[in-house]
Amino acid sequence: MLFRERQQLTICIIAGVIVGGFVLFRYLPLRRRMKVLRQTKTAQTLTIAKGTADNKQLFLLKEQLLKLQRELENYDENIPEQSDIGGFLHKIADLMNEHNLGEQVIEPHKEIKADKLNCIPVKMQCKGKLAQIFEFYRRLQKLDRLVRIEQVKLSNDSDFNGEVSMEAKAVIYYRAKVEQG
Repeated sequence: MLFRERQQLTICIIAGVIVGGFVLFRYLPLRRRMKVLRQTKTAQTLTIAKGTADNKQLFLLKEQLLKLQRELENYDENIPEQSDIGGFLHKIADLMNEHNLGEQVIEPHKEIKADKLNCIPVKMQCKGKLAQIFEFYRRLQKLDRLVRIEQVKLSNDSDFNGEVSMEAKAVIYYRAKVEQG
């Protein structure tokens, strides 16, 4: 009986060593490898998602770039070579009249000269309904000359009749004459 018990004990020890060896040398390394593979897969999935999102963003940026290029395509045409300030100020006055804006003041200031662009600051004042003033600005933007509005001040009329006083500082640009020599 002792022999049989020893034989069973030996079989149990050998089975334990086999199971322990399997766990230690096969199962645990495979488990670590599976964990690494899952982490790699997760990282790749995140990279693919980021790439997809970046691709969509790139598409939007391309569209925005094309839109800006179309807007700037005729940019130089909006900056004439001659100042012709009188004619342009007359166009601004006509726009104000067209939108029934009263108490008009259009006052050019001293010209500022630079290498390639010259500019003339202009002070504009008028009075009218807010919708009329906004429409005036919309139409001013569409004129064939570049005008930058630097400051706008809108004041409600003191008798609250719905009229607004507008004061604005704008800059009108024209290209400097290139002297040949």
